[in-house]
Amino acid sequence: MNIDKNLSTLKYTPDTVSHLTPNPNDCKICKNRPCVNACPAGVYEWIESEGRLLVKYENCLECGACRILCEKKSLKWEYPKGTKGVMFKRG
Repeated sequence: MNIDKNLSTLKYTPDTVSHLTPNPNDCKICKNRPCVNACPAGVYEWIESEGRLLVKYENCLECGACRILCEKKSLKWEYPKGTKGVMFKRG
């Protein structure tokens, strides 16, 4: 199964505001950063040179894995507003 091929079939209507808000201080002290490794859509990327977490919320599949795995439980996660976010073809 090719995850990139499957992800390319999804349709997104991104919001202009992120529905994912990590606490930047917690991200700096977190050693493992499981959100970066666990996200199936690659929403999170740690930028070492800047010491910050890049959040590409537009690609979020709304699975909640990042929220569950966050060691510090400091990720504010909610569904996108109204008709925004990912649209699944099969329910």
